[in-house]
Amino acid sequence: MDRVFAALGDATRRDIVRRLLTQPEASVSVLAERYAMSFAAVAKHVAVLERARLVSKTRRGREQVVRAEIGTLRSAAGLLAEFETLWRTRIDRMEGLLAEEAPAPRGEEPS
Repeated sequence: MDRVFAALGDATRRDIVRRLLTQPEASVSVLAERYAMSFAAVAKHVAVLERARLVSKTRRGREQVVRAEIGTLRSAAGLLAEFETLWRTRIDRMEGLLAEEAPAPRGEEPS
């Protein structure tokens, strides 16, 4: 998961993954057309995503075709959901403790 979140820490790589989620596959050259950077720079971004297993790349003739790896994205989403549950539980507990310790409003005696 460390590689996944490190790879998703870059806006260009997040955009590449987003694009691949809306289309079944794209060649690296087609992806590169959409960015104001060199083909080599886009290819390096794709390589980072591939090492993180967020995309897979296969060769079709002279082209390298890239696909999103949905399973890896689902695993990352599941981990984030676990963290969200953990933190919401902790926040609920803190709110409960703060409510117990809240001072009584002026003019009223504590019960």
